[in-house]
Amino acid sequence: MARLLIIGTLEGELGQAGRLAHARGARLLQADGTMAALEVLRSQGADLVFCDIAHDVAWLVQTLLEERIATPVIACGRTHDAEAALRAIRAGARDFLPLPPDAELIAAMLAAVSGHDDAPVVQDGQMRALLERAAQVARSEASVLITGESGTGKEVMARHIHAASRRARGPFVALNVAALPESLLESELFGHEKGAFSGAVAARRGKFEQADRGTILLDEIGEMQPHLQAKLLRAIQEREVDRLGGAAPVKIDVRILAATHRDLAAEVRAGRFREDLYFRLNVVTLRIPPLRERPGDILPLAAHFAQRYAQVNGLPQRGLSPAAQSALLGHPWPGNVRELENALHRAVLLAEGREIGPEAIELLTTAPFQAVAEAIAIIPAGPRPLNSPVAALVGRRMEEVERELILETLGRCLGNRTRAAEILGISIRTLRNKLHEYRGQGVAVPPAASQLAPGELMPLERG
Repeated sequence: MARLLIIGTLEGELGQAGRLAHARGARLLQADGTMAALEVLRSQGADLVFCDIAHDVAWLVQTLLEERIATPVIACGRTHDAEAALRAIRAGARDFLPLPPDAELIAAMLAAVSGHDDAPVVQDGQMRALLERAAQVARSEASVLITGESGTGKEVMARHIHAASRRARGPFVALNVAALPESLLESELFGHEKGAFSGAVAARRGKFEQADRGTILLDEIGEMQPHLQAKLLRAIQEREVDRLGGAAPVKIDVRILAATHRDLAAEVRAGRFREDLYFRLNVVTLRIPPLRERPGDILPLAAHFAQRYAQVNGLPQRGLSPAAQSALLGHPWPGNVRELENALHRAVLLAEGREIGPEAIELLTTAPFQAVAEAIAIIPAGPRPLNSPVAALVGRRMEEVERELILETLGRCLGNRTRAAEILGISIRTLRNKLHEYRGQGVAVPPAASQLAPGELMPLERG
């Protein structure tokens, strides 16, 4: 259940937007102004903010940045007020919600931050067995480590475990460890006291405190830096957190779920992940197999996504033609369920006629660097033929080739930086640093999946 904070009156069209969000399962919070909203975000937190453009959106976004609060802000206003909308977006608002509100657009915005609250769509035998195992451990308090390749649906599994647990009435708070720099991540997890750093003008509860009596999901836990690993271990052992700048620990009652696409045992052996933390998190392991290992789920998932995105976009429901089904079953799905979801979203938008045909199924090729690597591997030693696949690279600077490879891979992954880093064989932090460097050079960088506006093809990452 997404936590939506509305800044402004609940009367009129903004209130209508709140009621539509509540009907979609959102938990509503309300503040009359930006100062009151800050107090709510510091004490309770929220997954999304709807802010009336009558308020100072620019000040709010800047203050959230200074206080290390990573909550996206959506500016809301009348459709004809284009100038105010443009100012809000330039000030850092994630998107603009035209009023009067559209129910499906609100649904898309909530889905983007909540990762969808759908139950897992399962037909394949080994996934059925996995859900049975998940049901066994859901009622316990044990920590669960959910593993699997990027895009297999690790957050969906985590939400399913929470919904089946004794904490289901409590909050479910998810945090992608790889999406935030270390300084911001520490504040997000553990909170901070007033004066803990420049810009910390008030105390703020972190994700652990926000998840009290509920469940916290630490997604991409393998990307956490050693300093925070030690602090996380203490939080798990002592069931308390130390806020940044705090004088005393704060008790918490939280169930911890962790997810990763990495082999954490191998990370432990390599000295990149603490062994004691690994055993604390790995009480029970649930490995979600890649989509290529569970072909029985491909068509049920495809039908599910086709129905969802037809509804979201106000388009007629269409089934998949036999030829389209064959195309889906014949694809290796390197991007797993996330790639399938994106493919069906595109297909729903492109399809014509009574069915979704193969012409609407645009399947992305795998990483471009793989083709180059394979080409290099099959070329014998000695002078390269002039028509070889790598001949065009001769005479170019290494950093230019690297930059094009990184940007092309990121584009093929539709802004999913975790997936792009995995394909490239580098850490998410290395990728983030490279992209920051490219921006400084004036190079256009594809937006992260979490920065895309609702309605674009790439939904927020959900593991």
